[in-house]
Amino acid sequence: MAYRTILLAYDGSADGRHVLLEGADLAKGLGAKTHLLAVITGKTGAAMAQSLAAANPMEQTQFFNSTIDDGVKFFESLGIEVEGHVARGEPAEEIASLAKEIAADLVVVGHRPHGALARWWSTPTCVSLLDVVGCSVLISRQEGDAVVVG
Repeated sequence: MAYRTILLAYDGSADGRHVLLEGADLAKGLGAKTHLLAVITGKTGAAMAQSLAAANPMEQTQFFNSTIDDGVKFFESLGIEVEGHVARGEPAEEIASLAKEIAADLVVVGHRPHGALARWWSTPTCVSLLDVVGCSVLISRQEGDAVVVG
């Protein structure tokens, strides 16, 4: 199957940066258009990972907008067609909604056992992203130290 439209769930955390790098390699190799998505929730694990747990909603929104802008610039520097998105809600539902809207062929999410992203792509009611998204899902795992995107 040819993946022409890829959706990357990206939160700006160290785990998320690994997803960003893996997604960039994949998108570049396939010549796929890429969409980066950050989801803000009331209990955003990524916000806690970034020491924003006590931040007000405006600060969280600014953080995630900046995070997506940085990701978009990174992809553009590699010559990859990219669009950034920030949504507010439950991550699995927001990822599935955008995947449907953009007709994504592939969704890429990160996973580190018991890390922010491990909880991020599942709703509190345990409805897995795999149950609600209508395309293939790649779960990027990183072992060891975080990858830093400059």
